[in-house]
Amino acid sequence: MASSTDRTPSTGTLTERLDAGPLICAEGFLFELERRGYLTAGEFVPEVALEDPDALRALHRDFQRAGSDVVEAFTYNGHREKMRVIGKEELLEPLNRAALRIAREVADARPGDLVAGNISNTNMWDPADASTQAEVRGMFEEMVGWAVEEGADIIVGETFYYAGEALTALEVARSSGLPVVLTVAPMAQNAMMDEVGIVEVCQRLEQGGADVVGMNCFRGPETMMPWLREIRAAVSCHVAALPVPYRTTDAEPTFFNLTDDRGVTVPSPHGRTFPTALDPLYTNRYEIGKFAVDAHELGVSYLGVCCGASPMHIRQVAEAVGLTTEASRFSENMSNHFMYGDNARLPEHIKALGSEA
Repeated sequence: MASSTDRTPSTGTLTERLDAGPLICAEGFLFELERRGYLTAGEFVPEVALEDPDALRALHRDFQRAGSDVVEAFTYNGHREKMRVIGKEELLEPLNRAALRIAREVADARPGDLVAGNISNTNMWDPADASTQAEVRGMFEEMVGWAVEEGADIIVGETFYYAGEALTALEVARSSGLPVVLTVAPMAQNAMMDEVGIVEVCQRLEQGGADVVGMNCFRGPETMMPWLREIRAAVSCHVAALPVPYRTTDAEPTFFNLTDDRGVTVPSPHGRTFPTALDPLYTNRYEIGKFAVDAHELGVSYLGVCCGASPMHIRQVAEAVGLTTEASRFSENMSNHFMYGDNARLPEHIKALGSEA
């Protein structure tokens, strides 16, 4: 672990803050809130902002205590098309505004934290259909507009697997006048789905005015890191890295089709591990910490964890790059463990059990 630095309130633009040191951003609210029982797996719609605002507020606070400097409004999948899919389009604006207000409230409780308005993959972008592209642009415009009205500090555009959609999101986000973080999420083809290279799209995003470019979601540490090295070498702006905490491999680059070969006795009813049977394929916290160290040493300053993240993962990222968080008070202390500790009060005959327990 790097030398530890207590977190103090920060000021300055997004770029100035990243110039001064790492910035931590928690993502992955979908999986964590599904685990906590506040949204439906598969649908993954953030109705929690309206139905259980205290649950969303608590999650933001937990991530904040763990070290996240950015409180990202939970509007992922909160776009017009997704609300149509579930038959609740009338909730679109109330949901977005509620999520943004909750994020603002949590951020304001700790001076220096940033509120991010969020736009993301719409899962309807069609490179061959101009009318669909125009509809997606309109969806981004209304969401960015609400984010500006509700006082967002930055706009995060994330999880894009079409280059055209990412570039459209950037154009709309830039029109807000706010700093923009834009991250892509390539699928297993190791290119964007409209056949633009991963490095190329990041270069184009930088040229289009993004303050931070990089990758989030879909890929775990092993299959994200090689691309980060190439992106970092190819752009001059700040770079973002937010993997999923799962053991993706070259053979299975994303978490969508990860296999569990451990002799599963109760397979998932939909025949795949994603999204509700990924548990045995988790990285451990130390793997996430090593990823953060390696990424930071590359010159990646915008760090976090995406789908699958818990506050523990965010704390591990923060501590790995030398930060002390509120939650660091409860970081590992094995010295007092009843079998594996070295405290003088621990009975030797109990400690001796550790090798055979």
